[in-house]
Amino acid sequence: MMHRIQENLSRQHKGMQLLLVLLEEEFSRLMDRNAKGVTPIELSIQELMRQLANERVCLKAMVKAIDPMAERVRTILPILEEERRTAIEELLQQIDSDEQQCGMQAHKNQQLALALYDQSTNLLNFMHKQISPPENKDAYSAKGRYAKVNNRQPALVRGSF
Repeated sequence: MMHRIQENLSRQHKGMQLLLVLLEEEFSRLMDRNAKGVTPIELSIQELMRQLANERVCLKAMVKAIDPMAERVRTILPILEEERRTAIEELLQQIDSDEQQCGMQAHKNQQLALALYDQSTNLLNFMHKQISPPENKDAYSAKGRYAKVNNRQPALVRGSF
């Protein structure tokens, strides 16, 4: 059982390393403004996260099988032999470090994606203002008075010469 726990932790460590590589690739594609390239990376990240979550659920079940009162791997470490305990502690430290790196990279990706979104939104708003008809208060209405302009939305003009 301890061998299976160690294998599970090893898979989680390798999965976290792969997640970091995928997050860095996503960041580079965001920097290149390659929107079509970001989507498949994002789907791969989501699938990997699903698999890592399944690994954690399996690990928790294995720990519960050893000690029904235990919630985490660290609680069963004292009952292990020294060699296996050091190997598992090392894997746990590597996983913690990988999680921290992935979290920082994911935050960078989020900030860049939000900045690109804001930039695109501002550009669209600017373009919309440029093509909207200007507010002209010097126009006559059908009744021969100055027209009141309530909105700047495009509208159909009706009238005769």
